[in-house]
Amino acid sequence: MRDIARLPKAHLHVHLESTIRPETLREIADANGLPVPPPPGPFAGFRAFADHNSLVRHCLRRPEDFRRIAVEFCRDEAAQGTRYAEVTFTAASHGERLDDLEMPLEAVLDGLAEGAAAHGVECRVLLDHSRRRSADRAWRTLKLATRYADRGVAGIGMAGEESYPLAPFADVIAAAADAGLRLVHHAGECEGPESIREAVTIGRAERLGHGFRVLEDGDLVAEVRERGIPLEVCPSSNVALGLVGSLAAHPLPLLLDAGLAVTLNTDIPSSAGTTLSEEYARVRDAFGYDDAALAALARASADASFAPAGTKERLRREIDAWLASPDT
Repeated sequence: MRDIARLPKAHLHVHLESTIRPETLREIADANGLPVPPPPGPFAGFRAFADHNSLVRHCLRRPEDFRRIAVEFCRDEAAQGTRYAEVTFTAASHGERLDDLEMPLEAVLDGLAEGAAAHGVECRVLLDHSRRRSADRAWRTLKLATRYADRGVAGIGMAGEESYPLAPFADVIAAAADAGLRLVHHAGECEGPESIREAVTIGRAERLGHGFRVLEDGDLVAEVRERGIPLEVCPSSNVALGLVGSLAAHPLPLLLDAGLAVTLNTDIPSSAGTTLSEEYARVRDAFGYDDAALAALARASADASFAPAGTKERLRREIDAWLASPDT
């Protein structure tokens, strides 16, 4: 078996606020005079996770807080073999909370630029918006995305509890598409096929955040496959949130058997207790995958990314070189 940490990877579904190191969170909370949130999980469903995540997010107050977690994200991703990352950040929510709409995103972008230069990880940002929140905030998210597109903001997406529909955001989504932003929505994680259909139709989704419940509808499987819409699959996250009973019970192999484009991601690594390399190792061990299968997952992630063509081609070459290297 080859060293998984050396496998070049693209990381497409990871929330910045859920990558914070425990010691960093403790130091930031102390500096801001706030209680340190309790250790994460296990969670009794999505709402329990969201409540814990809110405590973490509220510790972030100063520009240096946001910049630090972005720099450390790049350093930690580089250690996992990540060459390219699309990191999700809830910019408008932080901006409204701190009464400075642009500061959190500007600080994160500064940190990502510093981290990318130091650690060789190419990063872009996806701005997410909770379905539970107002369309007005979604418009503010879009404003931020368009304003900072030239600094690496690639797109927007709707996240949060899927029981809240996408219809109230249809105009925002249409405007984002017209502005040339990429569209990625959480769907098929906590809800079933109808959520995915909504993401594909109203949401114009180019990728599906999670999407593993597509298997509940054979016609939908065929549609997603034929349209070439990749899935951002996050097995350890699904287990940590109680959505799947165990890693061995995860439907990832069935998604691959159905001919769907499957990418492997962590989603909430600090809460799920994983890293991207560990996620690849867990999948290898749970399903008996060899190095060729892991390389195929890495290629799928590169192909599904919003990276420039040159970055994708470089990633493919590096993945092929890893697979051609001697076993370790």
